[in-house]
Amino acid sequence: MGQKKLIRFAELETFRNVLQFPKDMAGKWEPFFGNNNPLTLELACGKGEYAVGLGQLYPDQNFIGVDLKGNRIWVGAKKALKNNLLNVAFLRTQIDQIAEYFGSNEVTAIWITFPDPQLRLSKAKKRLTHPKFLRLYQEFLTPGGLIHLKTDSPDLYHFTKTVIELYDCLIHYDSADVYKENTISDELKIKTHYESLDIAGSNRIHYLCFSLPAQLPGKETDIKLKENLKQYERFD
Repeated sequence: MGQKKLIRFAELETFRNVLQFPKDMAGKWEPFFGNNNPLTLELACGKGEYAVGLGQLYPDQNFIGVDLKGNRIWVGAKKALKNNLLNVAFLRTQIDQIAEYFGSNEVTAIWITFPDPQLRLSKAKKRLTHPKFLRLYQEFLTPGGLIHLKTDSPDLYHFTKTVIELYDCLIHYDSADVYKENTISDELKIKTHYESLDIAGSNRIHYLCFSLPAQLPGKETDIKLKENLKQYERFD
């Protein structure tokens, strides 16, 4: 590990707005923030541009950026501290363990911003909008809680639309090209480092906002999804 990363990891230990693999946090975020304001997560947050940006837009709400990469979290956490954003924090952990850190109905919304689209069929279950993850989110999302996906990957965008349809989710907003809309919200104007890279080479940003049904369908629908994927996956 390089010297710069070593310094950052050491600093993370001193940041009051960073928790690294904490234990027994489910149901305890209200005392952590010192209020009962609505709580939103940014999953696979990277440098935390959305957690910080939303925290600036909505000072009466709380935001937590979640990622495994401490070197990236350091950037967002440092900025939040510099700007005295007491409503922004960061949680270092694996996304597939996210349900361990939040209690029932503790989170009101989730943002998934430019995650790895996991293009290979064999890695479909690692997509953060796969039903495997939706079932985790349902354990702590409030009823009707919104899930936002912002991505430059057409594959992930269309995959998520397929999941929304098969699993009886309710779609609230769908844009195949956000910046060509006549008007967009201040939330969607926030840009991440990965957005600027245009890794997918699509030259457009896709956005979906949806909520989960009271009960997600089970194994039969999982089989339908798997069969559907085989029809249009570019990689296997």
